[in-house]
Amino acid sequence: MKNLADKVVVITGAGSGIGRALALNLAAKGSILALSDVNEAGLAETVDLAKAAGAKEVRSDRLDVADREAMTAYADAVAEQFGRVNVVVNNAGVALAGDFTDLAYEDIDWIIGINFWGVVHGTKAFLPHLIASGEGHLVNLSSLFGLLSIPGQSMYNASKYAVRGMTEAIREEMLIAGHPVGVTSVHPGGIKTAIARNARVSAKENKEATARLFDKKLARMTPERAAEIIVRGIEKNQPRVLVGLDAHALHTFAKLTGARYQDVVAKVSKRTLPAKIV
Repeated sequence: MKNLADKVVVITGAGSGIGRALALNLAAKGSILALSDVNEAGLAETVDLAKAAGAKEVRSDRLDVADREAMTAYADAVAEQFGRVNVVVNNAGVALAGDFTDLAYEDIDWIIGINFWGVVHGTKAFLPHLIASGEGHLVNLSSLFGLLSIPGQSMYNASKYAVRGMTEAIREEMLIAGHPVGVTSVHPGGIKTAIARNARVSAKENKEATARLFDKKLARMTPERAAEIIVRGIEKNQPRVLVGLDAHALHTFAKLTGARYQDVVAKVSKRTLPAKIV
């Protein structure tokens, strides 16, 4: 899909961060947008910005991606309104920090419901429409943490590894069936978004210190630059898109060292992660 003008593009989690940046990038290319988020205020702002950036048409919906029935109804409504769906970006995601032994089941259910089931719902609901379009592309947001594991991020890792595995298998299925659908798994490193500030943490984590570490030392790339890289990946039909020098460097490091990367990560993390709350 080398030309995104006049293509119907669905983006979840479009109220801020990478989702908003993608909406604005694609608006400037002349795409027709279907944007959703649970944050209605942020979503409304994105819609205004997208229209100003040149979007031909923008549909806006409050949507909880963890709600299967809502996602199914949403996909049918979008397809009915526009007559087709060309690109789906399952971008909505959240974070949860804390050692596995300290995490509450309620928070585990929350992150898996959004980060994994949300992507399952979006893919399951929209894939038939992408196939029917004759020119479709599925984009699922995994993470650098879908390529290697980090202490204190076990459930985030679990959700993003799951997204990666599912997405790659779906791509293989599309190739076997000969369906006209490209499939891309996206793995951003540290991007300047509010994900750490909006994260949940265990009772033993210092949320402010954790967010500060991410914002000041780990988040290096702007959402706008990340969006450029992702859109280019769609246009080039790339199976996997790594976003950021950190994503490339750490992925390469993990491949070269094998499972022993975990030993190095543990040593470095012990020195750099915020102290636990006693």
